[in-house]
Amino acid sequence: MTSDEHPLGLPRPLAAGADDAPAILAPDRPPLSHGGLRRLIDTTAAALHVRGIGRGDRVAILLPNGPEMATSFVAVAAAASTAPLNPAYRAEELDFYLTDIGAKAILVAAGESGPAVSVAAQLGIAVLRLVVPAGAAAGDFAIEGRAVGPQAAPEMARDDDIALLLHTSGTTSRPKLVPLSHGNIAASARHIGATLGLTANDRCLNIMPLFHIHGLIAAVASSLASGGSIYCTPGFNALRFFQWLNDAKPSWYTAVPTMHQAILPRAARNPEALSSSLLRFIRSSSASLPAQVMAELEATFGCPVIEAYGMTEAAHQMASNQLPPGQRKPGSVGAAAGPEVAVMSPDGRLMRPGETGEIVIRGPNVTSGYEKNPAANATAFAHGWFHTGDQGVLDDDGYLRVTGRLKEIINRGGEKISPLEVDDVLMDHPAVAQVVTFAMPHDKLGEEVAAAVVLREGMSVTEHDIRAHAATRLADFKVPRKILILDEIPKGATGKLQRIGLAAKLGL
Repeated sequence: MTSDEHPLGLPRPLAAGADDAPAILAPDRPPLSHGGLRRLIDTTAAALHVRGIGRGDRVAILLPNGPEMATSFVAVAAAASTAPLNPAYRAEELDFYLTDIGAKAILVAAGESGPAVSVAAQLGIAVLRLVVPAGAAAGDFAIEGRAVGPQAAPEMARDDDIALLLHTSGTTSRPKLVPLSHGNIAASARHIGATLGLTANDRCLNIMPLFHIHGLIAAVASSLASGGSIYCTPGFNALRFFQWLNDAKPSWYTAVPTMHQAILPRAARNPEALSSSLLRFIRSSSASLPAQVMAELEATFGCPVIEAYGMTEAAHQMASNQLPPGQRKPGSVGAAAGPEVAVMSPDGRLMRPGETGEIVIRGPNVTSGYEKNPAANATAFAHGWFHTGDQGVLDDDGYLRVTGRLKEIINRGGEKISPLEVDDVLMDHPAVAQVVTFAMPHDKLGEEVAAAVVLREGMSVTEHDIRAHAATRLADFKVPRKILILDEIPKGATGKLQRIGLAAKLGL
């Protein structure tokens, strides 16, 4: 039997390493090998089957970040369908998500007594508990809980079965439910591994939340599919990052831009961790990485920064910059890296390099459609492509520049302004560490340009100074009329800056 096959002959692409090769690591825990992960998949499948849960049944996972969150996703998905949820959700949010998913059971930590348990009871959803035996390897666990029905058939999931259910962020509408098959996930893991040249010798330091597509696929799935390992932290903490870097000795990490920006100011205080770092690259995705931050990361860590472009509906990766000697273009999310990528006009015409339009994709990693949402599917799956809702432009080398979410483009009395263009100019001010440009309401123009900025440590500057800097590079109608200087910009649960709704959050 080969290392990536199940005893029943079914593929297990997310436990592909040698039997004794490390797969899952975590602070203060012995490592779990790929062989141990394969055994965990089998015991978990058996534990689910005997409790009446099998192929097509949906299990919501509500666990804190860490090794068990990673392994439970891999192991439960091998026998059923998983829906990782943010354990910080309030009762009313859990009611919506669990109902929308159609969960048959939830999986929680052994001692969990919070709203997830009470909401599940109200909805008649079974509660399974994840128990970590004393001295267990990182990510090893057992499942406890009563049966929810007659024993399920002892079958493992197949390529076209749903492995993962995630909701879109729902910033402007009801969140949409995205089903991703095992085929989608395996394709995306392969694409990421090929882009980054991942091997069994690579180790990823995971600081991303594991209820998010970025952490689940870019960090966990691609590492395990390549036969490598992943060091699972309890979640992002800029103060602990350099200790983890020292302990884990990773060859790479992946994060959203706000995390990179939080790490950079602490680098100077951790010279030993920097000098002994084994990073061969850093990856950034899920939001636009300012070119200034990319340059500072490369100078600080002495390795290339690979900016990529991903979204839930694509099982994460769509485009990516390349490792040296391939091209890295600051300000670009790279060339197609898995699915086909094109730019399309509103009437379905594929546009030439240099023309701006909506970014569209198609390929083996792309979802087959939203669940229970024919209206959204009619809009999103048109002309034979999936429409991302992002605006962008391809250059002559096939590299893509994202100019913004279509729904985030600011419409100032008919003048269309890309928030990313304004961000880029404001980031060039020597005192500015972080910026997010957004629309604020205007009684005559409809929308006006506003920006929130965080200053570099120890620096001071006025709103007037930043506006004057912007006016040297931007047309007058693009210069923010309001600039808020903040200690911290509000972020979403995954660490991303959210432009939509920010005006209301900041009292504008």
